[in-house]
Amino acid sequence: MPAVAPTGARLKRPLIMPRAGIVAVANQKGGVGKTTTAVNLATALAAAQHRVLVIDLDPQGNASTGLGVRRAARSVSSYDLLLGEAELDDAVVATAVPRLNLVPASPDLAGAELELGRREHREFLLQRTIRSRLGEYDDVLIDCPPSLNLLTINALVAADRVLVPLQCEFYALEGLAQLMRTIERVQQALNPRLVLQGVLLTMYDRRNNLCDLVAADVRGHFGDKVYDTVIPRNVRVSEAPSHGLPALIYDHRCPGSQAYIQLAAEMLRRDNRRPGA
Repeated sequence: MPAVAPTGARLKRPLIMPRAGIVAVANQKGGVGKTTTAVNLATALAAAQHRVLVIDLDPQGNASTGLGVRRAARSVSSYDLLLGEAELDDAVVATAVPRLNLVPASPDLAGAELELGRREHREFLLQRTIRSRLGEYDDVLIDCPPSLNLLTINALVAADRVLVPLQCEFYALEGLAQLMRTIERVQQALNPRLVLQGVLLTMYDRRNNLCDLVAADVRGHFGDKVYDTVIPRNVRVSEAPSHGLPALIYDHRCPGSQAYIQLAAEMLRRDNRRPGA
């Protein structure tokens, strides 16, 4: 195993052109497993020898907590990047997971809508800050807030692809329709390269017939854009953030962890990539 920088340690990087694929993990509905997906998918990709960066754009900072980065180590955050008060190099910190780094969130993001709303080209603030400085990463995941606000729009403009975690319940379908309309508008007006990478079914309970109905409905509408891998309801995955650990580190044998490992493998296979590539 490679040497691990202390969790929260600041990392300096050269300015090089990007080769990373930027994925916005987005759903305006809360409680669908969005942050859990960002944290554990990133961990699974890092375990596959990929160099991964997570950008926490949610004011709650749950991805930062779930990766074990204490608030004391979040002196420079994604909020500072959006304001143009810091470079990406200043905000990136190490996590305890080899090859996985983080741009932490700040509670100040909660007021970003008002503060950034007065800025010119406000939808492009994140893109301008990060896209030319991601050359050493294979994968970049942006954990979006559970709303379709200016923070999420910034993530969609900066991203190449969107991954949508979808809880297997009826109301989630209504939110998905709204999100797809937003993605289409961003494609047309702000970011023509943006595509839907896939829909991930989460919190799946095989004992619940409604889960099967929702899954069938989503697959019928989105076809092969829905991942074959589904993320089951799993207590160990829910416990992991309270220990400041991804589920894959907390208990890699549990069904939830194994599902995220399968998701990473499926994603690489669909992208025609291999571990470490």
